[in-house]
Amino acid sequence: MKCPKDLFPTRLERKVDMFGRLDPVVHTPESEWDKGPLTREQVRDFDERGFLFFESFFQKEEMEKFIEELQDYEKDENVKASEGAILEPGKEEIRSIFGIHEFSERFDRLTRDPRLLAMVQQLLNSDVYIHQSRINYKPGFKGKGFNWHSDFETWHSEDGMPAMRCLSCSIVMTDNDEFNGPLMLVPGSQNKFVPCVGRTPEDNYKESLKSQNLGVPDEASLTELMDNHGIEAPKGPAGSLIMFECNTLHGSNANMSCWPRSNLFFVYNSVRNTLVEPFCGNKPRPQFLANRKNLEPLTPV
Repeated sequence: MKCPKDLFPTRLERKVDMFGRLDPVVHTPESEWDKGPLTREQVRDFDERGFLFFESFFQKEEMEKFIEELQDYEKDENVKASEGAILEPGKEEIRSIFGIHEFSERFDRLTRDPRLLAMVQQLLNSDVYIHQSRINYKPGFKGKGFNWHSDFETWHSEDGMPAMRCLSCSIVMTDNDEFNGPLMLVPGSQNKFVPCVGRTPEDNYKESLKSQNLGVPDEASLTELMDNHGIEAPKGPAGSLIMFECNTLHGSNANMSCWPRSNLFFVYNSVRNTLVEPFCGNKPRPQFLANRKNLEPLTPV
């Protein structure tokens, strides 16, 4: 599909100041915020802070089969050799597996869990499909961190996502604590778009998924946002859930502990926000990173 006007220029030759977002955070009219499983207060919290945290959203017992399946993938050489498997730089440990819902019926059904779908639809005011799914691993002592970034900046530039009508559900698969590299977020940062510097090379994903250097906000912008809003790191047992807006700045530290950390991510995009040609001018990234084919609205199971 042909690109519309680029409203979020990024990957530029020189620094451009951050600017206010152009799309609403919550797409449902405020008068209807209480029409769904989320309370009006929770919707307002998401609108103001850019994320919600639900400790023990799923029961630990519900997660056991998923965790067993993930442990099998860690040992499977065919999975490690697949295109969607990203290994730690210079090592054999898995860093991420993308497209997990496409080869696992169990995870595919989880994307359609009515408890998740109802909240996502309430916030996006739209039917949705899966733009991307992944599991991020952080083995004890060996799991590296993820630099600060906005998912939307990458999805807009490299995938052609037109607008900020998308959110992620991160399901905690193993206990997340202060020691094993939990997800960190800058509350309120969803309200500012930070253009990044640097031309995007072809097939940038082959390096950026191992260690991201492009699409990383400048330190001055990060400092201003962190000074104004702080940093939060939701922590909780397996089964906890973090829902965060596509432009909320986030990252994580290395796992310095002996305890592994695994988080599952489902990215829900509005069916009214499907991808166009990448705004960076490159060819589209592979299907396992940016879904362009399976756009049917998800239905609960």
